[in-house]
This record gives sequence, structure tokens and C-alpha cells, in this order.
Amino acid sequence: MSHSSRIETFGVEQIPASQRDASPLDLFRLIFGGANTFSTAVLGSFPVLFGLSFQAGLWSIILGVFTGALILAPMGLFGALNGTNNAVSSGAHFGVHGRIVGSFLSLLTAVAFFSLSVWSSGDALVGGAQRLVGLPENDTSLGLAYGLFAVLVLLVCIVGFRFMLWVNKIAVWASSLLFLLGIAAFAGPFDAGFAGSTALGQPGFWAAFVGAALLAMSNPVSFGAFLGDWSRYIPRETPKRRIMLAVIAAQAATLIPFLFGLRTATLVASQAPQYIEANNYVGGLLAISPGWFFLPVCLIAVIGGMSTGTTALYGTGLDMSSIFPNLLSRARATLLIGVIAIGFIFIGRFTFNLVQSVSTFAVLIVTCTSPWMVIMMLGLVTRRGFYDADDLQVFTRGLRGGRYWFHHGWNWRGLGAWIPSAALGLCFVNLPGQFVGPLGELAGGIDISLPLTLGLAALLYLALLNLFPEPAAVYGPAGPRWVRCKAPARTTFEASLQ
Repeated sequence: MSHSSRIETFGVEQIPASQRDASPLDLFRLIFGGANTFSTAVLGSFPVLFGLSFQAGLWSIILGVFTGALILAPMGLFGALNGTNNAVSSGAHFGVHGRIVGSFLSLLTAVAFFSLSVWSSGDALVGGAQRLVGLPENDTSLGLAYGLFAVLVLLVCIVGFRFMLWVNKIAVWASSLLFLLGIAAFAGPFDAGFAGSTALGQPGFWAAFVGAALLAMSNPVSFGAFLGDWSRYIPRETPKRRIMLAVIAAQAATLIPFLFGLRTATLVASQAPQYIEANNYVGGLLAISPGWFFLPVCLIAVIGGMSTGTTALYGTGLDMSSIFPNLLSRARATLLIGVIAIGFIFIGRFTFNLVQSVSTFAVLIVTCTSPWMVIMMLGLVTRRGFYDADDLQVFTRGLRGGRYWFHHGWNWRGLGAWIPSAALGLCFVNLPGQFVGPLGELAGGIDISLPLTLGLAALLYLALLNLFPEPAAVYGPAGPRWVRCKAPARTTFEASLQ
């Protein structure tokens, strides 16, 4: 059996140094492969759905992708530092029990993006096959396509990290070439002067622009809870800048599927506007595609759906096994979460028609995940990168105590910053035609949820660390940066010398 096809036996326990043979390039492949699919192209079509011109849509995507990439980049460091996933690493700042916040966020994110991947890829595969070989496009064929994707993704995730890495090595090149081929296929009719229906200076422009940027930003931020799943195989001594550059470069590369979605959405709006009005980008794309492009569409659907689905589902199975270590192995937890996600896909698609709501769900999850990431990053800076990887495993081993026990396993400094920040962000969400929070109209219809939730999380966390200092033991020998800490408890011998 090849090295890549052996079933992975590691859960969230610290990966031994002898087994940590991945590189920042491998991290790049996993991140980019996981986003190089039709689900990202669908996100790229939203500026046009919101009424923006091609130029405005392009700038909203660039702003969203690179802002998200800068926020995401430090999240790749925790896995290399601690040899475990980011949810377990978060125990250093939320407490070894409070780390379940990260586990819950990763579960929601995985289900949302796994569903978006399976739905968009399944629709594209069936639509392309219908036009290529006459396959009937009905609930039965769609159900079979969804089931095929879901089962294949589940099998890859159960085998584990190295098989997933092998799949993504193929996906990075194959999907990129096919997307570039698609950009060339539509180069003739494409018009960079596409005006859209909402121009600069018109009412609603900034609301649409910010909403489109937030959706683009949701793609990189959605990886925040997962990066440690892959970077835990990178040796601890790897330079931090190389890991962060790999993360940023991978997100920059996602401009390929983003721009494919944006360019082709302008053509759908011009040539088949009824699809834009129905929010059916994939259907519109197939309606205007040249006949020879149907096969590449099917290939993108299969390859991209596999890579995105595996990166979303793998980490959640890994994390659930750590919450119930005595009941679930990594493979069993992955199987359980996969079955639940498959059920959600079929119920959502055929019973409640939730396909168009997944983008809204993704933005709401990102609004909750972003302050969690800010707290993690500030914790990394204030601790000067010091972590006790062994004490992070207290919860997984069913033990008590350690540096990160805090108050019965909960650190109310991290939780006290995250809860109000996430709640405030949700209140200010304003996605045109999709979801408006109770305070979403206070800024003239512009969605200011993300800057508010990021800013509040940073201010609250630093304030709480200074008002209620953490024990000196969590900061290591160099001590804290920017914040205070409790003086180390004196031993009986030291006290007798006073």
C-alpha cells in the first residue's frame, strides 16, 4: 500500500517530530486546491448578482480576498508550533474546555462549505452532462451526483492527510488550467465595460460593494479553523514567514476561479439575464457556454468538488474525535460527520431549497469566526509564540489542570471578548436581499459588521488581559508582550526567606 493511501492513525494528539515532513508548499496546495472550484466561482458571481459593474466587482473581490488573506495568514502558525489542530491550540486562550468554541465554528463552517461545494459541483456536472450526452437533468440525476461527490469526499477524508494532499496536488494544476481555459473560451464576447445596474454614486452602491467584498472575504476566513489540521505536519523550526507567505499566496491564487466567476457572470447578465434574476449562475453559465466547454465544466465539477469537500470535511472529523476521544477515532468521527452533512445536503436541496441561503450562512459563520481568529492572533503575539503543547492535550486525555486550566477549563478573558464581539457583528450584518441584522440599517445600508466585530474583539481582549491578568506560567520565560500577568506564586521556601 502506498504511503499516501494508508489510513491516517493520528488524531489531534501532538504529531511526533519524525512524522512532520510536510512543507509550506504542501500547505499552499491544500489551501488553493480547497478553494479552486465552482463554489469559489459562484462567490465570484455575486458582485454581478448585487448589480455591480465588472470594474467595481473586481475591486470588491480583490479587497475581500487580500484582507481575508492577511487575517488568515497567522492562523497557519499554530499547527507548526503545537503539532495539533487550531481548535486544540485555542485552548491556550479560551481554556482547555473553552476550545469547543473553535470546534463548533469549524463544524458549522465545514457543513456550509462542504454543502456549497457539493451543490455547485453537482449542478455543474449534471448540467454539463445533460448538454454533452443528453443526461436528464432532474432530481434523480442531481441526487446521484450529490451522493457521488459526498461519498468520494468521505472516502478521501477517512484515508487521511497524505491522500488528501495527493488529491489536491492534482486539483491545483488541473482545475487552474481548466479555469484559465474557460476564461479564454469567453474572451471574445467578454466586455470589461459591463456597467451593471448599480453604479458609483447611485443609492445602494456601497452596500452592494461592501456586501460583495465580505462574501469574497468569507472564502479565506473560512479556512481559519482548519489551517492547523494541515500545518501540524510542518516541522516546528520552519520559518514563520514561509508559512504565512504560503497562506497569502494560496489566497492570491484563488483570484483565478473568482475572476472566472465574475467575468462569466457579466456575460450571463448580458446574454441570459433571466438566470441572474433567478440567482442561478451555474445554470446561466451552462446556457451560454460553447459546446466544446461542457466537458471541461464536468471536469472542473468533479476535481474541484473533491478538493473543496475534502479540505472542509477532514478537519471537522479530526476535531470531533478529540471531543469524544473514548468513543470516536478520527476515521469514525469523519464518517459520522460526513453522514450528517450528506443528510443536510439532501434535505436542504430537495426539501427546503436552501441552496441560495448557503452564501448567507457562510457570511454569518465568518462573522462569528473572525473575532475568534483575532483573539487567537493577539494571544500568539502577547505570548511571544510560547505554548506548552503537552498541556494543550489535557482535555483530549480526560485529565485536569495544567497551564491552560484557568477556571475549571474555561478562560473567560477569551470568551468574554468573543461572545459580545460575535453578537455585535451579527446585529450589523447587511447582505442585500438575503439577511439584514436588527442594526444592519444604521450605517445607511452598508454592512459594517466585520470592522466592528474585529475591532471590538481586539479592544475587549487586550482590555481583559490587562484588567484580569493571566498567570505568569502561560507566558513562558520571556514574559508577556503588551499586557500584564500575575506574579508567580511563591513557594513555601521562598516565603520563609522574607
